[in-house]
Order: sequence, then structure tokens, then C-alpha cells
Amino acid sequence: MRNWINAPLLKALTSPAGFGAGPGREPGSPPPDERDSQYKVRTVWISDVHLGTPGCQANALLDFLKRVECDTLYLVGDIIDGWQLRRSWYWPQAHNDVVQKLLRKARKGTRVIFIPGNHDEFGRKFLDHSFGGIEVAEEWIHTTADGKRLWITHGDLYDGVIQCARWLALLGDSLYEFTLKLNRHLNSLRARAGLPYWSLSKYLKLKVKRAVSYMGDFESALAREARKRGVDGLVCGHIHHAEMRMVEDILYCNDGDWVESLTALVEHADGRLAIVDWGQVMAGRAMPFEEVAEAAAQCPA
Repeated sequence: MRNWINAPLLKALTSPAGFGAGPGREPGSPPPDERDSQYKVRTVWISDVHLGTPGCQANALLDFLKRVECDTLYLVGDIIDGWQLRRSWYWPQAHNDVVQKLLRKARKGTRVIFIPGNHDEFGRKFLDHSFGGIEVAEEWIHTTADGKRLWITHGDLYDGVIQCARWLALLGDSLYEFTLKLNRHLNSLRARAGLPYWSLSKYLKLKVKRAVSYMGDFESALAREARKRGVDGLVCGHIHHAEMRMVEDILYCNDGDWVESLTALVEHADGRLAIVDWGQVMAGRAMPFEEVAEAAAQCPA
């Protein structure tokens, strides 16, 4: 990984002015359209934001961060896409605004814990350090309000492709980026025809037998590791597929991503867990926030 993608990048991102601050904004000033939060939860988990890529839905994430308040915010890996930034630089103002919003939350009392993934693996050089109030950790054990213990990890360390064939993972990342680019053009045409957004990459994941098998193997591997650790469940990201389900006796939670699905995992004050689809909230098609939590799959007793 190039030098500019580790310590200097983290220093720049956590400086008062922020990295790549545009000429149209005073250093340290809040992004435009700052609004009072509308929803309060105990804990939020987000992952796979992929700042530094054209596919990142930074404006949607900003909307989420502005409107949702929490005591603890977990950044469960692949927040910044170092792989893509190595290939070509892409860092628009909205991406900088996301970083500044995260730092502002940390300054205002939210505990922000960053668990690096494979795309922002440069963060693993700074474990047990804090940048701008954001703590960096390899993994975490979170205890819910109702006493359940959840192991927090990005998940890439339990992905056989990443660990055994890194070149294949890099090739897959390039193909995924191509699919997203194709998807943007496809959805531009769909929008002109008055059709809703449709994710080609998500469709392929759920329809291609090998991809479905890969996701099942990934979930089972993490559940086995969680069982060894003696916890009740786990929260991960990595595969861009939001889900809550029991894998035998372990609660498997994946918070999804902010490239395709625009999802987060939240914990309410009484320990209830729910996946929130922010794309549906923004489109006005979702139920009110509390009702979403009530209707969602919840952590079993």
C-alpha cells in the first residue's frame, strides 16, 4: 500500500479542515443542509461505504448520519476504499463531508469505533490508536441492552478467497467495479423510462448459484468462529448483503453496504436489533423508524 494511504491519509482525514476540502467551504464548517436528528437509537453499525469510489452513495449516508443519533457507532470495515484509491484518485466533496460528519459525531459524544476491513486494511497498522476521537480496533465485543454479547468483525479474515487467493479477490473487485459502472448506465436509462432503481450486482449475487453458495459458506465460517468465542451472535459486513438470521445457535447479522443496498443495523434502547433500509426511508416508502424496528427480525431471547 502506498505511503499516502496510511498515516498521512489518516492525519489529513482527521485534521480540522479535512482531506480535500473544497474551496467553497470554510475549514471545519458543517456540511450544508445540516438538520436536527429525527431518530434516536442505542447503537448503529455501518460498513462497506467505499469512500473513494464512484459507486459510494455518500449523500444517502450523510442523510442517515444527520438524522440518526446513537450512543455508539461501529464502522465495520471498508469505510475508505484504499484498493480503488491506489488505482485512481476519486474524492469528491460529499466523501469528505462523510468523514467530517463522523468526526463531528465523535466530538459531540458518540463513541465511534472503526474496525478495518480488507479495502481499508491500512487501518490495521494503527490498532488501539485513536484518530480525531475515532477508536481503531481489530474486533470488538458489544453487549446489547438486554445482555446479549455480539462479536464485531468486518469478516474478510474469514473469507477463503481473500486469505488464499488475493489476486482473485483483486480481480473480483475490478469486475465488481465494472458491474457497478454498468449498473449506473442501466439505471440512468431506467430513470428516463420512469422505472425504479434496480441493482444488477445484487441480482447476480442472489441468482448465481456459486455466489449464493459462497455467501452461505461465509456465514457458516463466521458463526463457527463466534461459537468458539462463546458469544450469542456476530455483526459483520464484507459481502454487501444485509441479513439477520440464526445460523444454528448463533445470531448472524450483516449490516449490508452503502453502495447498493443503503442499509444499517441498529439496536434500540431495549436491545432490539433491526436492519434499516435507508433507501426506502428516503424514498418515503418505508414505515416510520420505530415501526421498521418492530416489523424487522429481532434478536431472539
